[in-house]
Amino acid sequence: MEERYIATVDLGTSKIALAVARVSGDDAEILYYKTTPSDGVRYGCIYNPTKASVPLKAAIREAEDELGIKITQVVIGVPRFGVKQEISSAKIERSDAESCITREEVDDIKNLALDSYPLDDADRQEIYGASAQSFSTDDSLGCTEEDVIGMPSAMLEGNFKVFIGQKKATHNIDIMLNKSDVALACKYFLPPLTADAVLGADEKENGVALVEIGAGVSSVTIYQGGILRYYYSIPFGGQSVTNDIKMECGFGATLAENIKLGFGSCMPDKLQTLSDKILQIRDEENGTEQQLPVKYLAEIITARMKEIFDAILFKIQESGYADRLRAGVVLTGGGAELAGCAGLFKEMSGYNVRTGYPRTRKFSFGGCSELGESDAAATIGMLLHAREDSHLNCLDAVTGAKTGTTALLRNSASTVLPGNVEEEPADVTDTVFDPEPEKPAEKKPKQKNTEKKQLRVYEWFKKNTQEVVRKGEDLVGTLFDQMEEN
Repeated sequence: MEERYIATVDLGTSKIALAVARVSGDDAEILYYKTTPSDGVRYGCIYNPTKASVPLKAAIREAEDELGIKITQVVIGVPRFGVKQEISSAKIERSDAESCITREEVDDIKNLALDSYPLDDADRQEIYGASAQSFSTDDSLGCTEEDVIGMPSAMLEGNFKVFIGQKKATHNIDIMLNKSDVALACKYFLPPLTADAVLGADEKENGVALVEIGAGVSSVTIYQGGILRYYYSIPFGGQSVTNDIKMECGFGATLAENIKLGFGSCMPDKLQTLSDKILQIRDEENGTEQQLPVKYLAEIITARMKEIFDAILFKIQESGYADRLRAGVVLTGGGAELAGCAGLFKEMSGYNVRTGYPRTRKFSFGGCSELGESDAAATIGMLLHAREDSHLNCLDAVTGAKTGTTALLRNSASTVLPGNVEEEPADVTDTVFDPEPEKPAEKKPKQKNTEKKQLRVYEWFKKNTQEVVRKGEDLVGTLFDQMEEN
């Protein structure tokens, strides 16, 4: 069976995530996933395509060298911020009232609704995507898309939620890709794709709010009755938290980010004995030292996260679905992995809250454990949708420069993330990684994705800082355990 390849780019405010997957029939294997700092991006939108193209071009070349392939096209998402939603309707009279409605007719009426929607400024705006809300026939009202297909009727009417964004934002994507010497395979409106990667069908049916906390943008996507009902985004995220630490403590941006990832948490009142711990930061260049109490760091972070969550909760209330979220709230994105983040949102809202990790059950992969972290949800969503397009192939034939490596990747033992089963309990927030999947494993204690990232950051952090522990207890490893217990 002919193989094809999918290359996706998740372009964020702070990072670029590049993934490459091989698809052969029903088999799909992720061969490559790596993140690198982005440039020329603000609030998830490209403001300087020339700057943005530099790290992207380097990331693509690195992937090509490692895999021995030539990436000619990429799948990419349109910006999440600055998107407004409107309602559009369309109606058709069917010539044969006795015949049954087909999927092609449903697609036709959707295209009609989008094509006929009057944009306020067609020169500056474009439609990023749409979600079918309901359909009506001669005898039925408020039908879903799946229910209306197969009904006989003389008339078909559809109502759609239309998501509208700026044309300049997508034009800048085209410029960036052109400067990166790669073509566009397709663009996706990412919120529904991220939801497919993180949420279960039952959650979407019962009502759920997916809150994605990125670096520059946080957003809420609401599902009810299995349908995307509402979307909104705000220009605040994890980078806002980093900036607060930077400004309040007088640190550089890199140090502030690593302190946040290494020791940051929400809810300072839940720190217990850790509230007495102090970090001592030493500047090796000028020999100065500065002390930072862990509790004070948590207070800085919590103040900003409360502001973000207040805005999200206001929009949830405004959506009209606040009382219909039977499945509660799911947090995802890089900011969702802050210790105590889910607990803070639950305390503020009263909803059941869990941290959402990508469901990778439809893929196999080896050596890409980062795909199980919440900030990879958009990448997994794009791969899930792109693999369904049988005509999509982003790569030229294997160049042969690294054929041995590529063959090894294709034939290596695959690792599937446990915990991403079809029926995942709503309160499960951890993904367990088994380093030796071929052996029947005895049950091992769970290790959190957050703690893995923490320890990686700590390796960097300990080279630049010293730690003062007042009560003789180890700070690393206890912070997150205690936060989860509370």
